[in-house]
Amino acid sequence: VTIKEPGQQHPIRVYLIVWGLLFLVSALSYSTDFIDRGLWRWTLILLFMVLKAGFIVAVFMHMRWERFVLISVVLTPPVLLLVLVGLMTIESDYTRSTRIEHFGEAVHDEALPVSVREIAN
Repeated sequence: VTIKEPGQQHPIRVYLIVWGLLFLVSALSYSTDFIDRGLWRWTLILLFMVLKAGFIVAVFMHMRWERFVLISVVLTPPVLLLVLVGLMTIESDYTRSTRIEHFGEAVHDEALPVSVREIAN
């Protein structure tokens, strides 16, 4: 005698839509290679990365259908880490500008070596 446990069944259409969205966001992410602007490019890369992770967590890990408390427990630490990284970025810019203000322009004007041979010479 087998006992069937009740489970959630989601329509395959939901998974196909998410796969399509992941493909689209991945294509947009790869297209950022053609953007020459540093900050704008990295902002888009991080935005697309967070979007893809959100789609995967919401649908494939079934978080969309969970209780709010469980969702909060899982998503709060990464969100806090992103906030802390943003705060560190702001402080690093402040620290750099303060050093330039007090010590003058960049200390190392010459290019840094890019290979072991250049370091040895």
